[in-house]
Amino acid sequence: MTTLASVSPTTRVTGPPARFRDLLASEWIKTRSLRSTPWTIALTVLFVIGSSAVATLADHAAGSGPADFLPYDAYPPAGYWTLILVAGSAGALTVVSEYSSGLIRTTTVAVPARGSIVLAKAAVTAALWTAVGTAVSLGSFLVSQAILYGRHAGVPITHAGVFRAMAASALLAPVCALVGLGLGVLLRHTAGTMVTSVFTLLMLPTMFSERDRWSADINHALVSAAWKRLVQNWEPDPGSLAYTATVSGSWIVYALWPLIAVALAVLVVRRRDV
Repeated sequence: MTTLASVSPTTRVTGPPARFRDLLASEWIKTRSLRSTPWTIALTVLFVIGSSAVATLADHAAGSGPADFLPYDAYPPAGYWTLILVAGSAGALTVVSEYSSGLIRTTTVAVPARGSIVLAKAAVTAALWTAVGTAVSLGSFLVSQAILYGRHAGVPITHAGVFRAMAASALLAPVCALVGLGLGVLLRHTAGTMVTSVFTLLMLPTMFSERDRWSADINHALVSAAWKRLVQNWEPDPGSLAYTATVSGSWIVYALWPLIAVALAVLVVRRRDV
């Protein structure tokens, strides 16, 4: 005769805790499983590189002679504002899509360490958009210089100011994506996060000029203003009335925005109910 073993109601059957690399794999599967992700990235890359080609063709007439590196040919603001918008929105959607669908509850039940979930999302988002930003930045430079070399006005990649402009333009995408992710965790609402992301990254800098010191300080602390300064390869005139940001200060802005956004997201998600 077989005897049934009694199981205490307090007994828990638990598996091994999820490792961080498991969280990374999970977040990567979530990202690449969305059909809109590759299409969004492909269209963004094509548009931004295409805007570089259009800007180069518009600024240089046939037969123009050799010239200095003009960053807004390779990196026109219109194209890179689009990159800011798309990267910020995509970063936000990695979080708010889970809140809107309720999937975040399943995620937090499976992995109670909520801070680790946010860090995994941030790592995957940063890696993906760094790759996209690098492809866009390098492609923009190569396309613009291919056009200029045909008109004997191109510059090599080792030319002064080129590498800094390339690095700043490549890192613009992950910086904005992480800011969007942080806003998504803080707001948890799709429309509100999108509006706040667009306002913070694109519209807010236009409200502050460089004529007054207090206004210039706020402007220089914003991501798009930092990108403009890092791409810019000329120094301000000595007699200029405007307050111009420093290169080192602009790099600090690049570093602080994503770090603060992710740190706040981790802090908030640990203290707040799903």
